[in-house]
Amino acid sequence: LDGIYSHGLNRIPVFIRAVNNGWVNLKGQLELRKAFGVAENYDGNRGIGVINAMNASRRAVELAKIHGVGLVSVRNTSHWMRGGTYAWEIANLGMIGMCWSNTESAVTAWGSIEPCVGLNPVCFSVPRDDGALVLDMALSQYSYGKLQTTRLAGETLPFPGGYNKNGELTVIPAEIEATKRALPIGFWKGSGLALALDIIGAVLANGLNTPALDEEVKGKMSSAGSSQIFIAINPEMFSTHEEVEDIANRSIAAIHNATPINPNEPIVYPGERQIKRRKENLEQGIPVDQGIWSDVCKLAGK
Repeated sequence: LDGIYSHGLNRIPVFIRAVNNGWVNLKGQLELRKAFGVAENYDGNRGIGVINAMNASRRAVELAKIHGVGLVSVRNTSHWMRGGTYAWEIANLGMIGMCWSNTESAVTAWGSIEPCVGLNPVCFSVPRDDGALVLDMALSQYSYGKLQTTRLAGETLPFPGGYNKNGELTVIPAEIEATKRALPIGFWKGSGLALALDIIGAVLANGLNTPALDEEVKGKMSSAGSSQIFIAINPEMFSTHEEVEDIANRSIAAIHNATPINPNEPIVYPGERQIKRRKENLEQGIPVDQGIWSDVCKLAGK
């Protein structure tokens, strides 16, 4: 609905494969392991990642309403699909949000010739009356979902996104998917950030880190057994609602007023396009890739 087609309908075949491989327990639910003031730790019991993550997000908000800050860590869960969903949820409930998940190796550590750090998507959100700011990004230049949608559209990437089998940077999605050597964002900075988030997330969740996930899924992309973190912060602990709005609006105004390189492409803040796309898709319907739709229909037995 929000235009992130790579992580919507396109993920249904991936989800079904994960269920069939035993990576998802359809009856698994969050189970509280430990609590420590503002923080709670849950076992996801390999339940459906979307449901686990949504429940964890809402629990973090409940804790933040009590303490000003709420942190929920989840171990042993499954792929959460679009990470931004949970940052949006936290913002829609009036809180500043931050969440991230580790994954199996899919990004080259800076200076290496093989993938050894995770995509480890991280999301931030700020509530705002005129539309939340939501930053949702994998720590590779392009998520594998984006590589898929670009390939299905018969297009190339606007900037190099990884390495081909010859060790050369490439804009051809299929070549990156084949090597699984995605380029980290910010080169060495993204590589370091991916490593830091993996360690912090696994420690706080008392769960699997990327090397352990690699052993679990044997080289297949699934994020089965991931460690995930959900943080909610009350933005009005030290500021009034009006002050929060003024801070956010002035920063966004500065972005909107910046002179664009291309006059036909105005500068937007993270999440702005999704708000626009949601409105369009509610009015006009959601576009889908015909091949993906055919696969989903086959899976449904139609």
